[in-house]
Amino acid sequence: MTLQECYAALEGNYDDVIGRLRSERLVQKFVLKFIDDGSFKLLEDSLRTQNIQEAFRAAHTIKGMCQNLSFTRLQNSSTALTEELRGGNPPSDPSLFEKVAEDYQMTVAAIEAFKASLEG
Repeated sequence: MTLQECYAALEGNYDDVIGRLRSERLVQKFVLKFIDDGSFKLLEDSLRTQNIQEAFRAAHTIKGMCQNLSFTRLQNSSTALTEELRGGNPPSDPSLFEKVAEDYQMTVAAIEAFKASLEG
């Protein structure tokens, strides 16, 4: 799997991220680091314990990483959840987190497949 195929699988914008970071090697480095970031787990745990301030911070971090890496699908869902949490209240629509979780899992699966293709 190429990096460009990985971006297609996670519904991201490869051309946009290459235009921003200017190097496939640099993009690859940050894409692979994404799967080690703990923000999604923090978001999940914070929502479960109703720590909305921490949940907002985690959702906002995910949104920012996705914006920088042009992970369009996950960026869209994490932006919606971030804006919902911005007021300091739990999300009025639980499907917002469910959509982020679905998009996150799809993104991680695509990155894991890309990583596996690099390893042999």
